[in-house]
Amino acid sequence: MPGNNKSSKGLLIALTIICIWLLSFVLLMQWHFSFKNPLAYLAVFWMMHLYTGLFITAHDAMHGTVTHDKKVNTIIGQLCTALYAVFPYQKLYIKHHKHHKNVHTDDDPDFSEKGFLGWYVKFISEYLSWWQIVLMAIIYNLLKLWISEANLLLFWVFPSLLSTLQLFYFGTWLPHHGEHTNKHFSRTQSKNHFVAFISCYFFGYHYEHHETPHLPWWKLWKTKSVGH
Repeated sequence: MPGNNKSSKGLLIALTIICIWLLSFVLLMQWHFSFKNPLAYLAVFWMMHLYTGLFITAHDAMHGTVTHDKKVNTIIGQLCTALYAVFPYQKLYIKHHKHHKNVHTDDDPDFSEKGFLGWYVKFISEYLSWWQIVLMAIIYNLLKLWISEANLLLFWVFPSLLSTLQLFYFGTWLPHHGEHTNKHFSRTQSKNHFVAFISCYFFGYHYEHHETPHLPWWKLWKTKSVGH
């Protein structure tokens, strides 16, 4: 029974993030905003954070930590990657586990010896394909039939792009660039749970994630030790 409760909690958290993203998307697509309104730019970062939440939820699904039901776990992962940018979940699943198995080596799809920009481009190219770009362009042009282009750009396109930078910076660049002396070739954010959540759903506690990949993002803060 305790295991079922934990599984239900993880699924509830995942569904909450998905529902908040969907509700925010629907409302913001209907908003007759002004570019002079500072709330519009706050909404961009709100959506960016929710996009990151979608990806982090998919990431948990890849580790089987959303729910103990494998089929439901996969469905949640597929839904989140589809909403994020029609990413093929299985491709991300394979590459992410390859990252954990071969971290900081030539076989690590997330690793590069290039500088920040070059690494970011390489990181994106590992996961983005031309058919995705074409499909997203089709979806964009279809949505334009009913939704203002300004709303689409400001609250759909830009937040998703910013989210890729957020995920890369806090989840790949900061923890994995440079030299390392630990077995996970990873550093970690200083212990500040508020900052860790706001920055990337505790994903900055990256050494801890590699040490305990079986834990969902919302439990990761509990593993944070003073020593790292």
